[in-house]
Amino acid sequence: MVQDIVDNVPRARHAVVLSADGITRGATNGLAPKDVRTISAAMAGMQSLSRATAHFAGPSQDRQWSQTIIEFAHGWVFLIGAGQGAYLAAAAESDVDMQQISFRMHRLVARLGNNLTAAPRVNAGDPARAGRDASVRDEGAGSSAGFALAELDEAIASVHGARHALLLGADGLPRGASAGIGRDLADTISAAMTGIHAYSRATAPFASGLQDDEWRQTVIEFQHGWIFLIAAGEGAFLAAAAEPDCDIEEFTSSLSDVIPTLTARQVPQGGVFGDA
Repeated sequence: MVQDIVDNVPRARHAVVLSADGITRGATNGLAPKDVRTISAAMAGMQSLSRATAHFAGPSQDRQWSQTIIEFAHGWVFLIGAGQGAYLAAAAESDVDMQQISFRMHRLVARLGNNLTAAPRVNAGDPARAGRDASVRDEGAGSSAGFALAELDEAIASVHGARHALLLGADGLPRGASAGIGRDLADTISAAMTGIHAYSRATAPFASGLQDDEWRQTVIEFQHGWIFLIAAGEGAFLAAAAEPDCDIEEFTSSLSDVIPTLTARQVPQGGVFGDA
């Protein structure tokens, strides 16, 4: 049944079913055992960090994670839930029909039902709850703890539903943010986004078969909002958040337009939150 995705979706490449702790439950043909183990471990880490960033997407009592999508120059990776403690990852070429592969993935989850449910081997805690707890600490932190980049504020103001943006250096440290992001939130999100960026890049061979394929962005969808991470040149990247009805393509385009200005400025290495 997992093979159904590759057999019936043109440009689909692979699919892997995994548990929350990174144990492979099944995979399509054509993947070496080592590659299956690698993608299972990376996707387990990705879903955990994705869920833990829910508070950055916006305030809500229901912060349910929906999916994570990773875009490369030559391929895509899709990750969705597949029952309690189980996940389904699929890879496809860059010109795949997004709606078709999403439909097939969700239909597969529905067909397998409880067969994909995997109880965790170790109670490692609830990453989503960790995100909720972090949001309690971060709410109301204000922007006085850090510094605001006018370019990011302008990008957010130009797009309906845009909420926050945070510039991270190649070392994973915050280099500036839109107004309203305090030090605690900046530090929390920077740590999570650095991990998400690393896991994203590790999935390149799964997405396109190319070890050094160019990573472009990672998008995380929640029921209450969006989080996305985009390349910002020289190893830097931008993390941003938006409301559910935000036009993500418009927002990412707006942010991409200001990247040359931000990188040309070359924010000093010491100009991190709390050091300005």
